[in-house]
Amino acid sequence: MIFCFQAIMYQNYYFCTVRKNMKISVSTLNPHIMKFDPATKIQDLLQFGEFGDVNPSITDSATYTFMEAETMVDTFHGEQEGCFLYSRHWNPSNRYLAEALAAMEGTESAWVTASGMAAITSAILQLCKCGSHIVSSVTTYGGTFAFLANYMKKFQIEVTFVDPTNHQQIKDAIRPNTTLIYTETMTNPLLQICDIEALAKIADDHGIKLLVDNTFTPMIFAPAKLGAHIVVYSMTKFINGKNDCVAGAICADEQFINDLADVNTGTAMLLGPVLDPLRSSSIRKNLFTLHIRMKQHSHNAMYLAEKFKEIGLKFIYPGMPEHPQHELMKKIMNPDFGFGGMIAIDMETAEKASQLMEKMQEKGVGYLAVSLGYFKTLFSNSGKSTSSEVPEELQREMGMSEGLIRFSVGLDNNIERTFDLIQESLKELKFI
Repeated sequence: MIFCFQAIMYQNYYFCTVRKNMKISVSTLNPHIMKFDPATKIQDLLQFGEFGDVNPSITDSATYTFMEAETMVDTFHGEQEGCFLYSRHWNPSNRYLAEALAAMEGTESAWVTASGMAAITSAILQLCKCGSHIVSSVTTYGGTFAFLANYMKKFQIEVTFVDPTNHQQIKDAIRPNTTLIYTETMTNPLLQICDIEALAKIADDHGIKLLVDNTFTPMIFAPAKLGAHIVVYSMTKFINGKNDCVAGAICADEQFINDLADVNTGTAMLLGPVLDPLRSSSIRKNLFTLHIRMKQHSHNAMYLAEKFKEIGLKFIYPGMPEHPQHELMKKIMNPDFGFGGMIAIDMETAEKASQLMEKMQEKGVGYLAVSLGYFKTLFSNSGKSTSSEVPEELQREMGMSEGLIRFSVGLDNNIERTFDLIQESLKELKFI
């Protein structure tokens, strides 16, 4: 493919003219695939770089040149497709990643942010106004809980926290001023599975939005296909998979994403949580191996769950029949990617949890660290770390043990050895 010299020299001119004729196309080579396959949707993307690169060029620029002043005006008002004005609004690298994420989720559009919390807060604030009411899962990431329970009070926005698996409780919590229902597909850290189809129906029946955080289960669940209106991610986790950056994403219909980006009223535009284009480029490339990684994470977590059952350890894993939402998960999941890489064990006390985590790190099981989705196993005591913003009495009320250890199971090639090291740690501490 040959590009004119002027297009290469004037990048924004190139994007305004050539790029819109090369807009992402989706292959029709697999017309017989009946189910939604997120991995294939990503694989089918045709995204060309500035010079026809197989990896799109990284646009390392904050602002963009125009050949005509009128085009700049049209772009500023969102009326010039394919053009870029300023990187806080859009840049080519971020759009490439956003389009790949939209393909993965089956949504019309997407927006990328500088952190998962930026995605969550931007989406919520875009939907709410002073005096709004939110119904939220009580079992949720600690940062999200703190934002909803504490920060939103500044705007006189009330939040009712509910058990996300109790649909009657959710219905009873909805008020005339309720704007949205918020939940996680697989809750953090109790690993409950939410019936997204049922929650979407409740939301639709009341004329409100269902906002779902799918961070724990990319590809395993497709919340938008199950009826969720907006899907958010911390891409820091499984999507990127390397724990070398912090990033987030919002996937939704085109109107909602356009509203987020509106120069006068858009929350994402005006709060400015822009993702660096270099990071966008690296995350996009990692996205193409996500399906392989999710399968291995799931395989390893299932192996550990089965072994934990054998030795009588108290654990939580949705892939096991004992889990209360096991059958639900089988009904709404994409079985190609397994039951996920998250598992939890209950050591009953925080002291015992600390001793075990220190011993496991010493033996090389993985790292005593927060976060998840890394290629090495990570573990932390949820009540003292990622859920520490939740008051202890509420932790107990929701069923979170003070000795709960959340594992993000890594990509270990020899998971049998990993289990042996965990078992050795337990035995040396006389916990089994």
